[in-house]
Amino acid sequence: MRTRTRMFAAVAAATLALGLTACGGDTEEDTAAPAPATSAPEMASPSSAPMTDGEFGPGCAAVPTDASNPGSFEAMAKVPVATAASGNPLLSTLVTAVKQAGLVDSLNSAPAATVFAPTNDAFAKLPKADLDKVLADKDMLTKILTYHVVGEKLAPAQLAGPHKTLQGGELTVAGSGTNFTVNGNAAVVCGNVQTANATVYIVDTVLMPAS
Repeated sequence: MRTRTRMFAAVAAATLALGLTACGGDTEEDTAAPAPATSAPEMASPSSAPMTDGEFGPGCAAVPTDASNPGSFEAMAKVPVATAASGNPLLSTLVTAVKQAGLVDSLNSAPAATVFAPTNDAFAKLPKADLDKVLADKDMLTKILTYHVVGEKLAPAQLAGPHKTLQGGELTVAGSGTNFTVNGNAAVVCGNVQTANATVYIVDTVLMPAS
């Protein structure tokens, strides 16, 4: 009799345990179920080209940073292009050539222009005898200098491609972002420099028009 009582108690306990498991099964499954998948946050797609809102290029490091200096970007932005170049330490040879050709007033009075301005080192690449010859020949000097000027302001995004110059010939710019070359061999070392009436791209080689 005692044995039957024990067996009945064991069966009842097992039944109760099964019932509790059945009742609480949904809760356990809900708790263990993984959280619904959420979409991963969208990653910003990298820009295809660096921002070029301001000046760019390794040569810009040589430009004075003191806003009171006439060669600084801030000071250049307030005056027309020939005047702006006269204060820039990278462009003293170019300024001498512009004065020699009598182009200061023409450049300063232009309503809008893009100037590809050779550095002093760019002029130094020319044999001294050739440079002296060019500086002494006003017509030739004028042709060379006006070949460096386009009659509209070109932002970096507009730079690539062929452009007609004030000399009458075309120059061709290749590249994008902050890396540009002109006519295949002149690199822009400091670009998107603003003056009151022009955008300046300082280059490391003097551009020569087709003869």
